[in-house]
Amino acid sequence: MGFDLNRFQGAVDEELICPICSGVLENPIQLPDCEHAFCRDCIVQWLSRRRTCPVDRLHVSPDDLKPASRILNNLLCRLNIECDYSSFGCKSYLKLDQLPNHCNECDFNPEKPSPCEHGCGLTIPKDQLKDHNCVRDMRSMVVKLKEQLNLLTVQYREVRREVDKLKDCCRSIQSVNPNIPAIVESFEQDEIERWVQTLPRARIKRWGGMMSTPDSPSQEAVRKALIDSGCPIHLVTELMENSHERRWPPGLSTLEIRARNRFTYNNFVCRKIPGRQAVVVMSCDNTRMNPDMLLEPGLVMIFAHGIE
Repeated sequence: MGFDLNRFQGAVDEELICPICSGVLENPIQLPDCEHAFCRDCIVQWLSRRRTCPVDRLHVSPDDLKPASRILNNLLCRLNIECDYSSFGCKSYLKLDQLPNHCNECDFNPEKPSPCEHGCGLTIPKDQLKDHNCVRDMRSMVVKLKEQLNLLTVQYREVRREVDKLKDCCRSIQSVNPNIPAIVESFEQDEIERWVQTLPRARIKRWGGMMSTPDSPSQEAVRKALIDSGCPIHLVTELMENSHERRWPPGLSTLEIRARNRFTYNNFVCRKIPGRQAVVVMSCDNTRMNPDMLLEPGLVMIFAHGIE
């Protein structure tokens, strides 16, 4: 539908008025032969009921519609129109093509996003500020974020299941195609590296806090944190098997050897396991380390304290 004629300063040329709604043309469209112009919504709605020009009744198909000419658009852009929010107090008149940008920024726009002045940091539509309650709305936002997180978790698990099915399928035909093992290995390595890059780098402040023989509850808590972080399921088992000194490489195998090598620890690239005093030391991150300090694909170190 077109713009209300009463919103414009001065007279408006008759050629700029839609014959259907009698308003000033909005998103104008022209017919190909007679070149009569109409508001886009008006002519589309008209043609859904009858296939003729509303002015001269010539046959028209919706496929025949074309954008209004540059001259017609230029004439429209020269018109001065009052702001959409004049009823809220805005006194501005502006060129028609400037109206959308002005309305988005207009201080009288009741839906203009405005920051809460009470410190919660939320941005609220202006007309809702009077009813805004920081605690209530923050809680509501947390609930929505949790719902989104739960949905993403479900979607992720579905994708993981499909990936595992694909890998199982590849493994099942390895005996048929000798190239398949290499493909599977490359696929799994790419998957591991993508996951590793999602973990933040960790800084160990106190290597003395490392638990070389962690108890079962500590290991189970770390296992769950690895799964929640998106670690590939097959990798979780391998990493947790490498979380005890009995599986560690020669350079970390005993307290005495670790004491001799303590100055090399700071060369490890460690990744923080979210929510836990634990890190993963992945071989793909530590290619410059001495081989006797590493395991494939990596190992887990659990600490009592001392991780940033």
